[in-house]
Amino acid sequence: MNSSLSRSPESAALCYDSLENSCPRTVYPLTLCLSLYFLFTTIFILTVSGNMLVIFVIWYSQNPLPAATNHLILSLSVAGVLIGGFVMPYSMVRSIATCWYFGPIFCEIHTAIDIVLCNTTMWHLTFISVDRYLAIFYPLHYQNLMTNKTGATMISSSWGLALAFGFVIVISDPQAKIRSSFYKDCMGGCFSFHNRKIGVKYSIIFYVIPVCIIITVYSRIFLVAKRHAKVIHSCNKCPKPSTLLRVKDLKATKTFAIVIGTFLCCWTPYFMCNIIDPLIGHSIDNLLYESLMWLAYLNAMFNPLIYVFLYSWFRQTAKALLSKLFM
Repeated sequence: MNSSLSRSPESAALCYDSLENSCPRTVYPLTLCLSLYFLFTTIFILTVSGNMLVIFVIWYSQNPLPAATNHLILSLSVAGVLIGGFVMPYSMVRSIATCWYFGPIFCEIHTAIDIVLCNTTMWHLTFISVDRYLAIFYPLHYQNLMTNKTGATMISSSWGLALAFGFVIVISDPQAKIRSSFYKDCMGGCFSFHNRKIGVKYSIIFYVIPVCIIITVYSRIFLVAKRHAKVIHSCNKCPKPSTLLRVKDLKATKTFAIVIGTFLCCWTPYFMCNIIDPLIGHSIDNLLYESLMWLAYLNAMFNPLIYVFLYSWFRQTAKALLSKLFM
């Protein structure tokens, strides 16, 4: 997901003043740079701390979610911690300095890990939608269907698919190393593969296919959830265990729908640009790419906030853990 800010060829500022083949860079006012460093640092601190809090709360609490669902949330939060702790700091420097000072090899590594972590987030959300589908459509068989083994298979598949795509395609495929002719041979650049072939293919594999699965699954879920909710509300005398379980499933489904909706709001603008740009001759300004990339990164910070606001058990456990930590 790495891109570079738009730079004018006439700019006199260079990434490396001592090198003739240095990439040009954009020089921003000091006040703006300091403000952006403060903003981005706040974002990745909140991302890491928020997702770490989710991990500790899920790990130490007796929450009402099934074990397999907990494991999916834990794994998703691990990806959020890594995005905030590893991807964001280097992307922050590249975004503000408009140069890459960490070497070409680490550029490839950072790009691949960036794609792997964001890709695994999408697949986790896809499998969470499948988990919710099973909970709503097969409530009596849910415990047998969503075993710890099934959850482990979903988690390993999420990471496996992301690793295969991120490292095999991005690093091994020579087409993924294509750069624009202006920056092809200069030092100080770290650029993503926004060419016609790779950009569209990448977007379809990473975004369009999982999103179609998620939308299809949740469309069916909400049709059934609506009917279930009417039955539950019309039954005044039945505090049966099965009914109470159904209420919990409906609440969890609604929460995860908000998580997935937030993901779509954060990532859709970036991928729309990624799909459209090659078709219009790469005329979309790279500054827009950079801004949309950071909007996409914000998704990793939003997920913990959703749990805080929508789960009372999460708030109570988090409050207890924080009070122990700071007492």
